[in-house]
Amino acid sequence: MAGILDSVNQRTQLVGQNRLELLLFRLNGRQRFGINVFKVREVLQCPPLTVMPKLNPCIRGVAHIRGQTISVIDISMAMGNRPIADLSKCFIIISEYNRSIQGFLVQSVERIINMNWESILPPPKGAGRINYMTAVTEVDGELVEILDVERILNEISPVSTEVSQELVAVSTEHSTQGRPVLVADDSSVARKQVQRALDAIGVQCVLAKDGREALNMLLEMAKNGPIKDQIALVISDIEMPEMDGYTFTAEIRNNPSLKDLHVILHTSLSGVFNQAMVQKVGANNFIAKFQPDELAKAVQGAL
Repeated sequence: MAGILDSVNQRTQLVGQNRLELLLFRLNGRQRFGINVFKVREVLQCPPLTVMPKLNPCIRGVAHIRGQTISVIDISMAMGNRPIADLSKCFIIISEYNRSIQGFLVQSVERIINMNWESILPPPKGAGRINYMTAVTEVDGELVEILDVERILNEISPVSTEVSQELVAVSTEHSTQGRPVLVADDSSVARKQVQRALDAIGVQCVLAKDGREALNMLLEMAKNGPIKDQIALVISDIEMPEMDGYTFTAEIRNNPSLKDLHVILHTSLSGVFNQAMVQKVGANNFIAKFQPDELAKAVQGAL
């Protein structure tokens, strides 16, 4: 266990190389799950939890860690499965998503693996709409599910997608001239959040599930004429299967037909974001998820 803790704390960044590191863990049963190491602050043996009244049932309690009070979410319960039983033998993964810190209760933590994003694939088509995966991969001949944590968090504590009336009122001043914004994100919840925020300011969206799909869409459009006549700007997540947002941005900048597009990176990697990397790949802006007014202002500013 000490080795995993050291690895989480000491890993060097892999962003920009289309690579990631996954922390593997199990809930109830043999199924393995994964979470990006860059969203993990630390892994701890589950401390005593204080049960608070009127919390969502999936929040098993709060933990007091290094001067902070952190909600501990039972991931198994949040996905509609049975709760994790013996808390004394469990672990919590302290993570940062969308500007907030929370703990994820898990049965066991295994190890960290280094992978290429090209090995991370979208969920199988037969998985249905009601699943909590953003991607899958294979490790040691077994399927690993990469969880849609944004969906889980949004179901427990929904995020407002309302844009302030002040920004809605000035939306007519920022015209896209009929051109949509291309939004690339592997989380269906995140795509809908962005779409609702942009709808409020009169901006249409074209949606892609990952960087590879988004790049292919742009390349196809570029065959029909100047890309800036067809797309107003690009909003991209960073963590996505097959091609991450940094690599996607670099591909845009390296392609003569696409290089002038305005690119906003919009990601839940708020705690580990590397400004130097954003500048290196040529993104115009970086916004941590999810604040609808901030996103709306960035789009209006770009227009």
